[in-house]
Amino acid sequence: MHRLRTDELDYLLDPARVATVPAEPRDSARMMIVRRSGAEVVHGRVSDLPQWLVAGDLLVANHTKVAPVRFEGARLSDARTVEGLFVAPVGDRSWTALIKGAKRLRPGDRIEVHGATGERTVVTARERQDESWVIDFPDAPTPILERVGRAPLPPYILGARRDRHESVDEAIDRDRYQTVYAQALSRPSVAAPTAGLHLTPGLMQVLRQQGVEWSSVELQVGLGTFKPVETEWIDEHPMHSEWCRIERPSLEAVCAARAAGRRVIAVGTTSVRVLESLPEPPLAGEFETRLMIAPGQQFRLVDGLLTNFHLPRSTLLALVGAMIGLERLKSLYAAAQREGYRFYSYGDCMLILP
Repeated sequence: MHRLRTDELDYLLDPARVATVPAEPRDSARMMIVRRSGAEVVHGRVSDLPQWLVAGDLLVANHTKVAPVRFEGARLSDARTVEGLFVAPVGDRSWTALIKGAKRLRPGDRIEVHGATGERTVVTARERQDESWVIDFPDAPTPILERVGRAPLPPYILGARRDRHESVDEAIDRDRYQTVYAQALSRPSVAAPTAGLHLTPGLMQVLRQQGVEWSSVELQVGLGTFKPVETEWIDEHPMHSEWCRIERPSLEAVCAARAAGRRVIAVGTTSVRVLESLPEPPLAGEFETRLMIAPGQQFRLVDGLLTNFHLPRSTLLALVGAMIGLERLKSLYAAAQREGYRFYSYGDCMLILP
């Protein structure tokens, strides 16, 4: 297997190609269609999916729900601005949080969190734990976050909006940075499985009517998904752990498709990670995965992939490169820029077929 240097995951991106708002409607996003083998490239729209999928194909998507965990506020003692991201629940009334300028915080500091439409609540910084803080809520955190939290858009979207002097209503981000099939479960994600943002109920209905099957898995998307690879070699990267679950009906659908020679198409890299992390023989249930998928990896259960255009030096880029070849992928990314595709979480997508 070729050992991969991290700088092989680099590519140049025109900042103007970073999408700061989603396509409207969702399935109007552009879609580059390629085969895992073969040089043909077709430019279409997500709404064209019924032309590319056939009866018996199985789509597998991550139905995790994104929590409104980004927050803005002020320290009550001096009105100093505080902003950050709640990362994970701790017990019944606390979350860990990454806070900008956290060195200024002290245990016991009270922070008034400001919701986008005027709602406010006061939380307390309890203690620092490595790079994060434990934050105590006055009551059950989930309903409080629904009132005062904000959609956890990636920093590159927020930064690009500031640079371009763009303003987007929080209600739009709350709606659009969430898949239409997300389910409210006990382990919310702090980032969206972005390939699924393009699907609509109407498009999914059309696909079902033509015989395309649907199955789902769950992966709790954490910040580690987007952490850049900083080691010299990608296999030295400390791969983050993510919690996953696959229910028995979904597993049986995947196994039946494989046994019948039908295509299994993952909606997003997180769905790939769940399926390719399953043991042999596959078992239903929940588990943690630290699987790194990079060029040289053999895919056992996944035949194709619907995926967005990813950040350079990321494990997501390595995963897609494992499916179609890294040099070819970078060539396709260059072509996408020339064609005016929009990149990253709110951007356009690529459909990779067998």
